[in-house]
Amino acid sequence: MARISSNPMGWLLLAAQGALAGLTVDVENTDSIKAAAALVAEDLIGLYDGEEPGKIPGILPGVEDGMVGWWSGGVLWDTLLDYKSLTGESKYDEIISRGIQFQAGSKDDFLPANWTISMTNAHQGVWALSAVTANETGLKLEEDSPQWFTLASNVFEEQNSEERRVKEGDCAGALRWRIFPKNNGYIYVDSASNTVFLNLAAQLAHLTGNQSYADAATSTYDLLTRIGFVTKNFDVYDGAHADECKNIIKIQFSWNAAYLLEGSAYMYNLTGNDTWKTRVDGLVDRSLELFFPDGVATELDCEKEGNCNMDILFFKGILHRALASTVKLAPHTASKILPSLKSSAKKAAAQCTGGKNGRMCGFAWSSEEYDGDTGSAQQINVLSALISILPPNEQGSEGSNNTGAGNGSGSGSESGSGNGNGNSQENTSGDDTQGNAGTKVSVGLALWGSLLLGSLLL
Repeated sequence: MARISSNPMGWLLLAAQGALAGLTVDVENTDSIKAAAALVAEDLIGLYDGEEPGKIPGILPGVEDGMVGWWSGGVLWDTLLDYKSLTGESKYDEIISRGIQFQAGSKDDFLPANWTISMTNAHQGVWALSAVTANETGLKLEEDSPQWFTLASNVFEEQNSEERRVKEGDCAGALRWRIFPKNNGYIYVDSASNTVFLNLAAQLAHLTGNQSYADAATSTYDLLTRIGFVTKNFDVYDGAHADECKNIIKIQFSWNAAYLLEGSAYMYNLTGNDTWKTRVDGLVDRSLELFFPDGVATELDCEKEGNCNMDILFFKGILHRALASTVKLAPHTASKILPSLKSSAKKAAAQCTGGKNGRMCGFAWSSEEYDGDTGSAQQINVLSALISILPPNEQGSEGSNNTGAGNGSGSGSESGSGNGNGNSQENTSGDDTQGNAGTKVSVGLALWGSLLLGSLLL
């Protein structure tokens, strides 16, 4: 690959020529990564039609036709918020804010009436995670809108209730796949719903210091291991029918491992607990082994056969961002994670040569050749891959004033916190939702330069 000057203006000029040359990126140069990410983000927003007259804000094209899952909008906005956080780019803020708020539903819990037939606990939880990220980045709200924290905590409260859970048998206590009893799949228990819930609980615990959230994350991990969805070797299986919980469907999808890993990393960073460290380390090792063959993100169950469904097409981006988050929350994992993220991001960008502009991205990255499979998921994945290797934005994000947290889910009792290395820090009040705000930006900022250098010396 031809290189140009490390001068940021040089990379901007290269970005302007992206339509002619596809994506060119030096994964060791922050300005180059940002320039490539800007092009991918621009093309991603170009596919979004929620701002057009007669269209529905917040959802991706194809959702209304049942071709794309409603939950994918939550992934879209969460990804763009991470992009904002890591680059300082704010030009998409209004679109992001409007999109998330429009899908909040009449009860401010991400259960809009239009999508109840297909609604799952995992899908609702993914949208709640986008609200947590909006809170962290200080994304502005429209007037008279519920606070970002309120949206996320409402989802937690609903999913933490007995009404959503299996009441008896081997799967007792587990969160069901479907929310409503009349929907197909209500009798299924999936890892996704439970790992997303764990992730949400862990992030809320990290944000507030509220022990009730931390307890929910801990009990969920324990449940997943008890029923065999998570093994001692850190395989994360798909799920089982509630009345036959021992007959586990042992397919492994990367988003299950991703949400479980990131949630565990938040808990490790909060507590400094050796148990959480063991979980983080095990999940990192297994995820890289399974989903990064030859150093490039690959969806294990379906990619080689070319039969990944529309939901699965979004998983690579989720995995990349979860691993990047883990590096910041548990810096000791950097030497293992960063080389894989970099090699994967390099191949992801290399195959973005499609479309009329000559830089649209496909789904399969390993060959570095465009596979002709373009869409929102593919752009989200490559954007996620690129931003996953960016250091935290030195200017940080604005602290959010939009939390309105109160005591969240319980007593608001204080929870011990740690720095991810077992060293205790001051406890954070259950009422303080800003004490840990901007975690994805600030955690490990001082260490990032040395981490990047270390990864180059491996």
